[in-house]
Amino acid sequence: MAASVASVPSLTLAEMPITYKDEGRALFHLSVPDFWTARAGGARAVTPSGSDEARLINRVIGLTPVLEDGIWMGFISPHGVKTFEQSLDYLRGVGPFLVNDAEVSDRNRISVGGLPAERLTGSGRRDGKAVNFTAVVVDLPRDRVAIAVVVMEAGVSPDLVSDVNTVFASFRAAR
Repeated sequence: MAASVASVPSLTLAEMPITYKDEGRALFHLSVPDFWTARAGGARAVTPSGSDEARLINRVIGLTPVLEDGIWMGFISPHGVKTFEQSLDYLRGVGPFLVNDAEVSDRNRISVGGLPAERLTGSGRRDGKAVNFTAVVVDLPRDRVAIAVVVMEAGVSPDLVSDVNTVFASFRAAR
């Protein structure tokens, strides 16, 4: 089951506001539902197993539910990535860290926070388990993008999918 990432505002609002900043400048805001944990990590270099090529990863905001496993949601705004096509190249580079054997099943244009966005959905494997994923690229002002990825195992609670959609409904670009 892939997250639907509705472009219609949810009837419920997430509760904990978060602002993604880069070099002191706010890029976007979102809210995290109750009973979810938010973790932020700064820039770092990661190397896939079996490779000696390091990849720089910018600050990531990761969200997970407190009471259940099987779903992860992350947000990033990579330096130098300004377009949808550049975002797809970026996702191809970091994708193996998130989902192995990823196969995209659908790609379409949507709106997130009133901004143009593109959504990819598909399936693959993570930690030996079958997963579905949704990747959303939001076109931000001032030549930046926000990339969100949701990875979920089969059978995840519909309430958690609703929470994911609530986070997307809360997304706003900083002006």
